[in-house]
Amino acid sequence: MQIILDCDPGHDDAFALIVASKFADVLGVTTVAGNAPLSLTTKNARIVLDLCGSSVPLHSGASRPLVAQPIHAAYVHGESGMDGAKLPEPSRPADGTDAVHFIIDTVRSNKGLWLVPTGPLTNIALALRTAPDLVDKIAGISIMGGGRFGNRTATAEFNIWCDPEAAAAVFDSGAKIIMSGLHLTHQIMATPKRIEMVRGAHKTVGPMLAGLLEFFSKMYKSLHDDFAGAPLHDVCAVLALTHPELFTASEKHVVVEIDGAHTRGMTVIDDRHVLSRTKANTRVLETIDADAAFAIIVDAIRACPQR
Repeated sequence: MQIILDCDPGHDDAFALIVASKFADVLGVTTVAGNAPLSLTTKNARIVLDLCGSSVPLHSGASRPLVAQPIHAAYVHGESGMDGAKLPEPSRPADGTDAVHFIIDTVRSNKGLWLVPTGPLTNIALALRTAPDLVDKIAGISIMGGGRFGNRTATAEFNIWCDPEAAAAVFDSGAKIIMSGLHLTHQIMATPKRIEMVRGAHKTVGPMLAGLLEFFSKMYKSLHDDFAGAPLHDVCAVLALTHPELFTASEKHVVVEIDGAHTRGMTVIDDRHVLSRTKANTRVLETIDADAAFAIIVDAIRACPQR
């Protein structure tokens, strides 16, 4: 399965990159500002690609949302975007700085690939706006974002809330969409036992990744009253394609609220049973077999080259 992974690393993006490198045919990685500023998300993406031995093209993209002011998540991910471990310096900078046209050109040359955005949807919206023909050329878009409740606000998940105008454009694009929302991703937590599984999975990379998860989990537990660890949000968008048997799902119509004073960034999921409900535009993932999913993550870590 061919994919472009659009990300904003970010601790959980790191695991999405590692799993994708093992189980998908990654044609390229693009970065967007989100969890951290663009310079850091791009640096972090290169570091993770180095860790898993990947030489796929890396292109940086949007440094800010379409309309809103940029806001980052150092309160969860630390100032570097991936605090918690002594990571190697990146082997080289990005291969380019025009993620949007990289996405367009790659899709046009590889009909039937999937776009897998795990950060704000700015790059994806810009690509679809610039080249509307992409909707008919891609297999679909597997998104980590949204959900039946929020985290940045009571109703809005961070990725969608960061750039709701971009998210609205993507959900309204007519593309096939799979959504890994918070109601799903909170089912796969980096518990202490699972962190030790990561630590033992690889002689050098395992301890680094365990350190990232320890920091990530510490931050999450400090901000919530009932979390056993940090959710591994972003890897779900990859696993939805590489291991769909892990999930249950429902077909729903989803729109993104952009104007509400209390609901800006909300993914409004039409759960009504009325016959007049709007036709579904999104495959909403509902449950995940978390133990099986984590075993797959550990398997991907084992495949990283020895350093």
